[in-house]
Amino acid sequence: MARQKIMSEELKMEIAKELGVYDVVSKYGWGEVKSRDCGNIVRKAIEMAEKALKEKQ
Repeated sequence: MARQKIMSEELKMEIAKELGVYDVVSKYGWGEVKSRDCGNIVRKAIEMAEKALKEKQ
């Protein structure tokens, strides 16, 4: 089964920079990012999406 891309690479990189994990991603790739940091990236993306939805209403 193929994986679906939900978030663009650009968005993930933007959030990684904001949360301070961009250096790890750029040097070692996403596989070396800690689970907690990945969770924080997802949480931030959800917050951004919710905010965008509220602004549309």
